[in-house]
Amino acid sequence: MKLAVLGVGAVGRSVVELAGEYGHTVTAVADSESAAIDPDGVDPEAVLARKEREGTVGDAAPADALTAASDVLVEATPTTLGDAEPGFSHVRAALEADRHVVLANKGPVAERYDDVRDLERDSAGSVLFEATVGGAIPVLSAIRDFGPDHITAARGVLNGTANFVLSRMAAEGLGYEHVLAEAQDLGVAEADPTFDVDGTDAALKCVILANVLGDGGHSLADAEVRGIRDIPGSALELAAEDGQTVRLIGEATPEGVRVGPRLIPQNGTLAVTGTRNIVQLETTNAGRLNISGRGAGGPETATAVLSDVSRLR
Repeated sequence: MKLAVLGVGAVGRSVVELAGEYGHTVTAVADSESAAIDPDGVDPEAVLARKEREGTVGDAAPADALTAASDVLVEATPTTLGDAEPGFSHVRAALEADRHVVLANKGPVAERYDDVRDLERDSAGSVLFEATVGGAIPVLSAIRDFGPDHITAARGVLNGTANFVLSRMAAEGLGYEHVLAEAQDLGVAEADPTFDVDGTDAALKCVILANVLGDGGHSLADAEVRGIRDIPGSALELAAEDGQTVRLIGEATPEGVRVGPRLIPQNGTLAVTGTRNIVQLETTNAGRLNISGRGAGGPETATAVLSDVSRLR
């Protein structure tokens, strides 16, 4: 498959680097200011080296990547809220040209899921978005294989930064600010960690799960969200005395989407540590399924993107 990749952050960069291993060719790469286009395939090393050296990937305009010869648009620009732009417009342009879309950007399917599906119905292209929930964890694939009608709820730990902070606070008896600074030093947390520690990132993922399970109708505005900023170390110490701990748990159920700190058994399935993610699916006939793994990272998330691309063959 020929890929046009929009966005050269950690995920987009990794897609460009790894596409060849999966039998795909990158014919266009765009950042916010430029594009590199070659119908026979760009040179990944040269494109990414130029990005490091000059801050741009090529000499063409970013919009040219949308019309370049490709089978699949890989949308890996940063997630935005509300109107989900410019990601949504990129999706629309690809579908109106009857091309497939694979999303790493959560915005279009968290904030404008129904609009995306309407566009898809009128297109010969399809939209897949495994990478938007849980990084490398095949959560959406599992739901698709079981059938959304046979999944009654989804819950889990869906943000690695928040989980790192809480698990370190519990293990070492450290305060929130201390552990957050440590996470930033290690590159686990962004310089501005708001999206992660306030629960927004986990909520977007749960909204996507709710949309998949309920065939749309949900956005971030419908979610009940609470973050981890105000959790004192003493709360984790008290929880430990009762054999419990605290994790930021997201839930997508028929009642809606909720994200917030929850007391859970210290040795329970949901008590994953570090940046690990886990999703529990409640099924009608197979009981509870637990899917765990690396929920973030460039190469990890790129594997989900490229798996989606392979499904479109």
